[in-house]
Amino acid sequence: MPRKGAILFTMAQPYIGGQAVIEGVMMRAPACLTVAVRRPDGTIALREGPYRSTWSKKLWKLPGFRGVAMLVESMTMGFSALQFSAEQQMTEEELAQDEGSGRLAVIISTVLALGLFVALPQFLASLTAKGAGWDLGLTDTAFHVLIGGFKLLIFVGYLFAISRIPDVRRLFQYHGAEHKTIHAYEKKLPLTVENVQAQSTLHPRCGTTFLVVVIVVSIILGSLAAPLLMPDVEGWLGQVALLVIRIGLLPIIAAISYEFQRLSARFCTTGWRRVVLYPGFLFQKITTRKPDNDQVEIAIAAMEAAAWRDRIQEDEPHGEEPIVFASFARFREVLSENGSLSASRAA
Repeated sequence: MPRKGAILFTMAQPYIGGQAVIEGVMMRAPACLTVAVRRPDGTIALREGPYRSTWSKKLWKLPGFRGVAMLVESMTMGFSALQFSAEQQMTEEELAQDEGSGRLAVIISTVLALGLFVALPQFLASLTAKGAGWDLGLTDTAFHVLIGGFKLLIFVGYLFAISRIPDVRRLFQYHGAEHKTIHAYEKKLPLTVENVQAQSTLHPRCGTTFLVVVIVVSIILGSLAAPLLMPDVEGWLGQVALLVIRIGLLPIIAAISYEFQRLSARFCTTGWRRVVLYPGFLFQKITTRKPDNDQVEIAIAAMEAAAWRDRIQEDEPHGEEPIVFASFARFREVLSENGSLSASRAA
């Protein structure tokens, strides 16, 4: 028998995915989005409500297009959830000072990402080929493999470096809590802390795995596209042209990578086919950490709120202010006794 307070989902389950945020977890169901965050005083701030995709037209649900839609939508939702989670850790004075800085942060982080993971690998590959005396043209497959190798090294080094930062380490613990909770949910287990803690921190649909697939696809696509688009261009002009081409290919790379990960997560989870998932799992061992029970509680709260909202299919917006619960036990009481979070909103 499930423990008192544990919610067991017995209806047909919708697909729910998630993301770790600052001291919390975001969960996305087909019809809603929830973010649960632990505040510095120990209370739980929950933002939940219906979600309607802006990419709902049939075109963006077709293979090749849905990967681009997923990437843009995930980035948009992820930034919004991160911003909300950061705000829950701030005082009113800090919030006033931070107002308006979000857009600038997005621009800076985008430029840094392009520089670190697109421009720098190409520069290092050119420098290495020249220093080693290798006669590699910009359109040679070997040159693009070299770029991919440096991209992989930079990615691994970046993950290891940030994992040593205490705040990032806690973020990786929430990442582990998110994966564990999704595993328990998909197995239709009662969402107790004990059941969730017994699950793996590795998941085949993780965004970290997606990034690894992106690197592999970029090597293949870059080596195919460069000879077609810039057959006779070399020198610094060729370097610039190749960089522009590689940035322009990002939506196509995202589309192909999404379809590959979708298929591998569906068909490669058992038997010898799991070998396809191992590279991604190795990287997840860096980006996930074993969570403590308090962190698991937050992931469960986000999951149960998302499942509840998706089940009732109501369009009542979540409003500007989050619902605040004194503890996880209080969250469970409200949802178990009322069968709804609306009562706590009204209160």
